[in-house]
Amino acid sequence: MAAIEHVEISAYVVPTVAPESDGTAEWSKTTVVVAELRCRGETGLGYTYADTGTARIAQDVLAQHLIGKDPYDVPRLFAAMETAVRNHGRGGACAMAISAIDVAAWDLKAKLLGVPLSRLLGRARDAIPAYGSGGFTSLTVKELEEQLGRWADSGMAFVKMKVVGRAGLFVDANGAYDVKEALRLAGEFAEQGVSWFEEPVVRTDLAGLRLLRERAAMEIAGGEYGYEPSDFRAFLEEPRALDVVQADATRCGGITGFLRAAALIESFDCPMSSHCAPALHVALGCAALAMRHIEWFSDHARIEEILFEGAPRPEQGMLRPQLDRPGLGLSLARKEAGRYRISTSTT
Repeated sequence: MAAIEHVEISAYVVPTVAPESDGTAEWSKTTVVVAELRCRGETGLGYTYADTGTARIAQDVLAQHLIGKDPYDVPRLFAAMETAVRNHGRGGACAMAISAIDVAAWDLKAKLLGVPLSRLLGRARDAIPAYGSGGFTSLTVKELEEQLGRWADSGMAFVKMKVVGRAGLFVDANGAYDVKEALRLAGEFAEQGVSWFEEPVVRTDLAGLRLLRERAAMEIAGGEYGYEPSDFRAFLEEPRALDVVQADATRCGGITGFLRAAALIESFDCPMSSHCAPALHVALGCAALAMRHIEWFSDHARIEEILFEGAPRPEQGMLRPQLDRPGLGLSLARKEAGRYRISTSTT
């Protein structure tokens, strides 16, 4: 019987090109937690965008429950990790630690079988549209125009900026407004052709989201902080709070959690999109019937190019899963990534 032999958790801090900000936060660096599972000479790779505390949880709480387990039984691995965090809480950092390891488990399984992840999951489509996402509030008007214009010129049908053509315009408030302010701004955005208002209020204000969905002349989107199925169900049960639900495989339980979320969202006849981490979502975007597009988030696209070999690139606004490499098609660029590594733990 195949068995997981080794677990390695590492963390990397990648500085931004310049200080950045959105509707509620400012940052100058991004931390990536990477999980690697090894079996029979193959290494499964997974990761999440999270603080180093997440790496400690992955190593100290979860890794011990993976050693010796059959890598083909991913649902059993997932269940073991959920049980392991029972007393710590299933959401937040624990969910992100589970996500990184679950992605690595799926990647390992696909590599052991010698198939691309997209083949293992099965495809509903050959490619998935990407929308350009950046437009930080820290950019100058000229920089903003150049960034969004470059994406539009490349064939992307939609571009997104952080709050405030040839491409439809999305805006993302990161939960910065109260309901009345968001309603007022929604009216102004509509006059400027905005078609998507993401996280206009904090995600826990379901009543506010429902009111905005009813009154705003654009789609209300959100869900990136969904950690488990009940988080997504809250947005979907009548009266529905969102027009489009975003799921993030680096937060919602990896590939296992994303597929669960996709099935739930589809059962409510609701469209979905993915949040950030474009390299993780290409195969998922082609597998999930409810998926509309994935987010080509500028920060993460740059980081994935630095840390991983095989990171995807859009062509005419579309992303296609790699069919000539097993698993996700990614491998850690160890020499380059080593410049940014801050910690490593093994089991």
